[in-house]
Amino acid sequence: MNDLKPKCSRQIYQRRRIVVAILNLTTVAIALAAMVVFLSSGGLGTVEWLMLGCFALTLPYTSVGFWNACIGFGCRWSSWFQPPPDYGLDNVSAGRSGKQLNTRTAIVMALRNETPDAVFERLSAIRASLAATNHAGAFRFVVLSDSDEPTVIEAERRAFESFAGVGFKGGTPIYRRRAVNTGYKAGNIGEFLDAIPEFDPDGFDFFIPLDADSTITGPVLVQMVRAMEDHPSLGILQSLVVGQPSVSGFARIFQFGMRHAMRTFATGAAWWSGDCGEYWGHNAIIRTSPFRDYCRLPQVSGRSPLSGDVMSHDQLEAAYMRRAGYEVRVAPIETESFEINPPNLLDFIKRELRWCQGNLQYVFFLGRRGLKTVSRIQLALAMSMYIGPPAWIVMTICACAGGLGGILQTGSFTLGLSLFALILTLALSPKIIGALDVGLSVNARAQYAGGYCFGLSVITELLVSMIMAPIVATSITLFVVGLMLNRRVGWANQDRSATGVRWRHASAAMCPHTGFGVLLGATIVYKAGAIALFIATPFVSGLVLSIPFTVLSARTALGRYCAARGLFAIPEENRNQMLNLSVEAEAT
Repeated sequence: MNDLKPKCSRQIYQRRRIVVAILNLTTVAIALAAMVVFLSSGGLGTVEWLMLGCFALTLPYTSVGFWNACIGFGCRWSSWFQPPPDYGLDNVSAGRSGKQLNTRTAIVMALRNETPDAVFERLSAIRASLAATNHAGAFRFVVLSDSDEPTVIEAERRAFESFAGVGFKGGTPIYRRRAVNTGYKAGNIGEFLDAIPEFDPDGFDFFIPLDADSTITGPVLVQMVRAMEDHPSLGILQSLVVGQPSVSGFARIFQFGMRHAMRTFATGAAWWSGDCGEYWGHNAIIRTSPFRDYCRLPQVSGRSPLSGDVMSHDQLEAAYMRRAGYEVRVAPIETESFEINPPNLLDFIKRELRWCQGNLQYVFFLGRRGLKTVSRIQLALAMSMYIGPPAWIVMTICACAGGLGGILQTGSFTLGLSLFALILTLALSPKIIGALDVGLSVNARAQYAGGYCFGLSVITELLVSMIMAPIVATSITLFVVGLMLNRRVGWANQDRSATGVRWRHASAAMCPHTGFGVLLGATIVYKAGAIALFIATPFVSGLVLSIPFTVLSARTALGRYCAARGLFAIPEENRNQMLNLSVEAEAT
């Protein structure tokens, strides 16, 4: 089959990347120049240079996020921008019928000590949705277990046997368990790809990796396969993955903010990254042969705290796939592809710290031979996501220390906090621009429970984001300090149930944050006065309120209260699009 190329040529993407580079370099240069002016009133000493360096580290990811959102907004509302290709994923209803698929695809779910009943309910719902199409015979389910808890293993086997007992045109599901989880999820999938002939002599042209909390409807799966059949140059393709409706207050607020922010952000990123797109590790379709041959991840050698197996495998696999000559594409549209978000702040931070350790490992891969320039940039940006927050904290500590020691002038101190407020605003800009994208459309506002509820939800979510930012930044900073002392995180399973957080657990986790917030607030008042404290309120209040925020935001009562009033609603709550997550769906 002839490859159906996207409309944009390589030269067009090169010009776009030059424009994006100029926009971001100009933004960073202006911000740095302003910071130099603010710091240099009394000369640039050690403290000022350290603050300037930390400020520079906060800028790259923040600037790119801002311009991605702006460009994405332009793609959606202006004819001056050509939107990224969607590869037919905008018409998932076509996946229910149409031409037959000529390939075979494995739907692969990797598990480690998950709750089996919930996992296989989701797999059953996917299978039921797929069976309702005319293409079920082109798919086969694969469950790859890394579980090592005996009770979980036994429950997992029972749940799989029950799942496998239901007839399906794609054939009997495959179950494979490893005794040792070498390489984590990436290693599990890699070993399966090597062992495919043992399980299926015909092999698989593509595979679709799922996390334990993933669900995708059958029509979307069919359209993803069609896109790969029609475009042989595609190595990895995915659409936006959105959060399922949740009863947890925290998850409900978090996924609402992410929902409209990601749409414009991802559209802008796809506009210039093109065939060098990102990969988020799940709910994507991957061409099996090149992934098996070219996307194996080596261990990080040495004895550093970042050595060992790569924990954030996805973006490296995308870079390796592109190096092999295959395209990695994001269709920045919302399809029926879902995940479950962390139910509380503590689990969210746990996930962030695992990603932090994994992303920082990319430093060992930036110079690998053959990687595309855009791939290197994306690896660097993935690192900067977790370098920027500690830089914020160090810059704040330096400002306080310099103010107390008389090194920094009060005016400079206040203006420095103003710059911090500006950076925080830029960091929130994808959510602000995404909200504007929804607000300008009557139909979109209706999907989010109407203009009034949407507007109130946006304002509240932005305030919550400002409270969360210093809490998460402090957690990452403490973690990075721990890494320097050779303290690492493992690959534990994620808590996906909305069970709330006890006060004692929140207090134990957030005691350092609270103490830092109180000390910081007192220092600001003592040295710079009430005005400076007012400017620093988003930072200080988040830290001081970290314990009650952690407890109260996790309560399901908050989620039910908001749902009853249409607050933080997402489109799936207002239209019948979600998968039925009940095993009774098999009856369809």
